[in-house]
Amino acid sequence: MIISPDDQERIDAIEQALLARWPEIRIAPTTARIAALVDILGSPQLTYPTIHIGGTNGKTTTTRMIDALLFAHGLRTGCFTSPHLEVYLERIAINGQPIDPKALIFAYNDIAAYLDLIDSKFPDPISFFEAITALGFVAFAEHPVDVAVIEVGMGGEWDATNVIDADVSVIMPIGFDHMEYLGHTLHEIASTKAGIIKEGGFIVLAQQEPEAAKELIRKAAEVGADVVREGIEYSLASRAVAVGGQLITIKGIQDTYEDIFLPLHGKHQASNAASALVAVEAFFGEQPLDIEAVRAGFAAVTSPGRCEVVHRDPTIILDAAHNPHGAKALAETLANEFNFDEIVAVVGVFADKDATGILQELEPVVDHVIVTQSSSDRAMPSGELEKIASRVFGDDRVFEVGGLHAALDRAVKDALRPLSEDTIGIIVTGSVVTVGEARTYIRKRFSQ
Repeated sequence: MIISPDDQERIDAIEQALLARWPEIRIAPTTARIAALVDILGSPQLTYPTIHIGGTNGKTTTTRMIDALLFAHGLRTGCFTSPHLEVYLERIAINGQPIDPKALIFAYNDIAAYLDLIDSKFPDPISFFEAITALGFVAFAEHPVDVAVIEVGMGGEWDATNVIDADVSVIMPIGFDHMEYLGHTLHEIASTKAGIIKEGGFIVLAQQEPEAAKELIRKAAEVGADVVREGIEYSLASRAVAVGGQLITIKGIQDTYEDIFLPLHGKHQASNAASALVAVEAFFGEQPLDIEAVRAGFAAVTSPGRCEVVHRDPTIILDAAHNPHGAKALAETLANEFNFDEIVAVVGVFADKDATGILQELEPVVDHVIVTQSSSDRAMPSGELEKIASRVFGDDRVFEVGGLHAALDRAVKDALRPLSEDTIGIIVTGSVVTVGEARTYIRKRFSQ
């Protein structure tokens, strides 16, 4: 996307204005502010049908899959995801592409004055996430889209996205994350995430731990929502590793869809695809989907920063796993779908995350780990992460390189062995910010 200097200046100014608000990680659990904001804006989020995606792991990829399937079926789509990897425009996509800068500027001009007005009416101001959520709602109304696919930011019940009235809601696997806000048991976390289940709604329930499933099904029964469950009403019927991804068959609620090429790695991505397809089936109603549109939609799916191969020779894979559940899926994918003789991991995590749990999941498949830190003020200092990694891996398998760019350079240097026939893989993981910054740096480094 080519952006004029004037538009870039305005886009940067909008980002600074948004960042000057409450940061994304500061939460005052309520939808009162966002509800007041969208009300004064004329409730743009109610002017188009919506599909809502919550859960802990797989939300962003599943959201992108649903968006791609709907677009392949001929609909104009809006897609809202978070957080972003490299630029904030990624969060608001129209017809599968990040929003045009002029469209974003237009939408922001529509809401800017109202942000300050709502600030004046509440003890706490509109946050960064609330503002960008409203921006997405307005942009989709102004396009206009036929359907919007909206990813939950955090939790569900009091998340800013939960002012939509979704036609279909999807709840991906629930695990331990953001416990300071969501609770310390799966029951508590599931209870908050179940807040997106609406009265009379249709719920697609991905595979869950029994404790979480029990709470989600209880809430659905309480409000009279219809539920379809992975492994019961729908399933991933088969999968086979293929060059550049996998070939899958999905048993949906209306039909069985065979010979689907998914250009993503990992069994978890195939399961995400099953939930995405069933959500689209539910959206369209009592009819099977067009198999050619299904194949075209999945073939077009991208999921940046999710087991994404960004370079060859050496092979560099980016994966934004930031909790043990995500790290386990990554480790299984590396073990089963790649054939490296040796794996070097570059890991940078946030201070409030379960670094020990992440590293324990990676330890069986990773030979050496380079601990580092991103530029985020939430990053765990690399020296602290080194101590944790040494307890998990042993001192001789752990190296500390404080700056992320230097850590990537070290990993690339270590992986280039002209006199060896071994294949070395580099995996960069630990947080979305680590992966986003690595993605930008790697692109520049190897384009020279």
